Amino acid sequence: MPADFTPPLPVPAQPFTAEQKEYLAGFMAGVGASGLSPFVGQTVGGQLTSTPAGSATPNLAAPATEPTVHGTPLSDLCKEERWKYDENPLDAWDRLLKHADSDQVPDAEHTYRFKTHGLFYVAPAQDSFMIRLRVPACEITAAQCHGLADLAADLGNGRLDITTRGNLQLREFKPRDIVRVLTRVQELGLTSRGAGADNIRNVTASPDSGFAPDELLDVRPYAKALHHYILNHRDLYGLPRKFNVAFDNGGSMSAAADTNDIGFFAVRQKSDGTLAFRVQLGGITGHKDFARDTGLHVKPSEAVAIAVAMIRVFAENGCRTDRKKARLKYLLESWGVEKFLAETGRKLAFPLTRTPLETCEPRRPVEKHAWLGARKQAQRGLNSLGVGVPVGRVTAKQMHALADLATHYGKGELRLTVWQNLLIPHVPDAFVETLRRSVQRIGFFTEASSAAGGIIACTGSKGCKYAAADTKAHALALLKHLDGRIAVGSPVNLHFTGCPHSCAQHYCGDIGFVGAKLADGSEGYHVVLGGGMDHEQGIAREIFRGVRASEVNPLVEKVLVTYEAKKQLGETFVQWARRHSVKELQEFLSA
Repeated sequence: MPADFTPPLPVPAQPFTAEQKEYLAGFMAGVGASGLSPFVGQTVGGQLTSTPAGSATPNLAAPATEPTVHGTPLSDLCKEERWKYDENPLDAWDRLLKHADSDQVPDAEHTYRFKTHGLFYVAPAQDSFMIRLRVPACEITAAQCHGLADLAADLGNGRLDITTRGNLQLREFKPRDIVRVLTRVQELGLTSRGAGADNIRNVTASPDSGFAPDELLDVRPYAKALHHYILNHRDLYGLPRKFNVAFDNGGSMSAAADTNDIGFFAVRQKSDGTLAFRVQLGGITGHKDFARDTGLHVKPSEAVAIAVAMIRVFAENGCRTDRKKARLKYLLESWGVEKFLAETGRKLAFPLTRTPLETCEPRRPVEKHAWLGARKQAQRGLNSLGVGVPVGRVTAKQMHALADLATHYGKGELRLTVWQNLLIPHVPDAFVETLRRSVQRIGFFTEASSAAGGIIACTGSKGCKYAAADTKAHALALLKHLDGRIAVGSPVNLHFTGCPHSCAQHYCGDIGFVGAKLADGSEGYHVVLGGGMDHEQGIAREIFRGVRASEVNPLVEKVLVTYEAKKQLGETFVQWARRHSVKELQEFLSA
């Protein structure tokens, strides 16, 4: 080597060109085929390493990663999830305008998208739209009732239905009117956003909150706070499936909170008398399950944050491939409650507190049919009047009259119940009887037999494509049949639902009916007995299958007469039905 030799300067490492990367991809594939791939890796700069552990870039030969929705590949999503991925259903306003302008019925995709706005195209049951509202905490004003009655009369079928989530539905709107319907609802200070599809449904509360003399806590502020948080956070829409939340004030009037995905129950601590919420999770009675106590004992001020955290955990981890397994119940079964609560805790800036249920005073037993009749309020000299609304159906004229009564004799406020009835609160002592007579004159009742007072029914086949029977008509016929015919010693609830979706929660009724098409094509029901919720919680057992609709009235009469004849002293219907085996009940009722 010459003495004056100067070595060349090192050339800085340069990134591989596209052609070099392509060559290396082939080279690496060849190395893998030779069995030497465990000894080769690659750095960020493109240099090869002797072990895969040194690798810092993806394998250039690997295919591009498929996009996912919360970890689920697009190719695995069910069609509804793919529609949501392609365009958020909240952004459907232009689609709604187009359908209204052309008076166009929606296809399957748009039918799904419009449900997020509370609009349901219900063909073939009705060739029209239904709108479902949100009535947070089940509290509505007389002015809003007047506005909705006008809307039903002007553009719909002139009726309103109180639902089993304490809100309202209006029916038979033409496609050309759907935008007018939405804007008129919004001008009343109400909304239907998220009332359908894969969203959090109406947030319910005990209907007597704020005036019940035996309540532990007025839960309306928490239900309404959650409602408004949902409305203002887009990520709380488009869940794997629908989601229900309820707040129970601890009083004697049921909110059916144990049938919800999340149930908040007001309780009093034995040690120091402080008030808190117990949290129950996983209610879905159509799948034969109630919400269960989780041990969570939370300050009322923490309840909304905990609900939001739980909903987000569900949104991120619930099943998006199988609609039948996409409810919270199934995530809890897959994970276990402990993991679910741990994931919830990671989203909170405060710790979750858990205590044994025994540290709380026992839950006050609810009173069946407590939503009917006059009751003293916590406020001296004031009363609420529970109004029985047969199967929850109100004409526009009747709604106007109820709103006027609430204004003239109360404070212009009404409360809806999950039992398809309503309350008029804040009525002075001197006006209770006058109000009672006025309510009866417009076609409602304030007292009922222990059987007739607890009849509820879903929409049925006249308004829902899934229903196999005209539940409302059959429930009304039974109500008329029982009126004054049978005296039952204790209240009995009768639930008519048109299909296994169980919108009327047939498994929770003393007597439940689920619609079925019989072999000859006629309408009928499978009949279950002995269900209950709250302190009577339990799933009803099937006693008869395929009972013709025409046979329901005499069958129910026989059930009630048999109960009265065979019950023990003081025994409720649930206690009597559960004391006997299915075979024994069948023998009693088939004789």
